[in-house]
Amino acid sequence: MTRPSSDVAFTPAVKAIQDARGSRGGYAKMEAKGGWRTAITPDLAGFLAEVRSFYLATSSADGQPYIQHRGGPPGFLRVLGEHTLGFADYKGNRQYITTGNLSENTKAFIFVMDYAQRRRVKLWGRARVVEGDDALLARLWPEGYDARPEQMILFELEAWDTNCPQHIPQMFHAEDVARTVTQFQARIRELEAEVAALKGAGA
Repeated sequence: MTRPSSDVAFTPAVKAIQDARGSRGGYAKMEAKGGWRTAITPDLAGFLAEVRSFYLATSSADGQPYIQHRGGPPGFLRVLGEHTLGFADYKGNRQYITTGNLSENTKAFIFVMDYAQRRRVKLWGRARVVEGDDALLARLWPEGYDARPEQMILFELEAWDTNCPQHIPQMFHAEDVARTVTQFQARIRELEAEVAALKGAGA
């Protein structure tokens, strides 16, 4: 029998705790249908096209976890295929923890949080570092972005899931707020001009 895709996270230990705390039945029904989604759907692709920030989790061969933040302009995390994501990795503090971890353990996890819409997406898979591929870099590089490329990371998706918005604080990007304020200010000036014109006509 094929294992459900959600087994990537629902280990026997996890299932035992679900059973003890009363949630196993609902997840077992989900597993009977195959588990979580394993391909990048149009909805997920559209969501990722707006992403400006995410977290990439890896671990060493002995299981020491590490989470690295990655950011860039909207769409810097690119969909390359039904099961493949990729992004250009910029030069940074030269610790190379993620790179070292992936050299001995390809298991990886991407966590994407959209505070404005109070959405979160979890993606399990395997990742690898790619160097010296100019054609791939051209596909992944955010045009006009001020950073120095060092390598690329490809992520092969195994399963993904979403969470409810409970407990997610709603926050907005500063540039989005500034753009909205500018639009309101322009509209206020238009209305003030209309009011002044009406007062002039009345006089």
